[in-house]
Amino acid sequence: MPRRIFKRFAFNRQKVAGQWFMTPFRHLLHDPRLWGIQRRWVVPAFAVGLFVAFMPFPGHTLMAALAALALRVNIPIAAVSSWVSNPATMGPMYYLAYEFGALLLGSEEQAPTFAMSWEWLGSTFINVWQPLLLGCVLLGIASAIVGYALLNFVWRLSLANYKSRKRGHRRNSS
Repeated sequence: MPRRIFKRFAFNRQKVAGQWFMTPFRHLLHDPRLWGIQRRWVVPAFAVGLFVAFMPFPGHTLMAALAALALRVNIPIAAVSSWVSNPATMGPMYYLAYEFGALLLGSEEQAPTFAMSWEWLGSTFINVWQPLLLGCVLLGIASAIVGYALLNFVWRLSLANYKSRKRGHRRNSS
């Protein structure tokens, strides 16, 4: 059942709120929606994390947690689901986003080369950022919608299966 899986990522609310760096947010962290393992708070948090994972900026975990806090959904699930974007997946994700954005903008496709220099930043990145950002936003939205629908479906299916087994067990025992 998805609830059992997501309980692994549950944090102790009091322990997190007691950290020194959480002082500015302490008054916001008492909402049970931010920590509860219920479908209506976990499924949107999963979608938020997937959307943030596609954004081309550093600090996905922090951004997902802040977005979850603003949207009042489960913070740990949003933070953990943003880990879809990791060093092994970033290259293919951003390359696909760039290709998709370039296709939609109708710009000529140039194989982006990367060099850690100010010259590259000034000449190449200025031509690449628009298709990259458009592709990242659109693929982020698409992954969030698919992730939301898929997790919601699996969660409801699991719950229906659990209830039917429970009913069958009650009938057999009486």
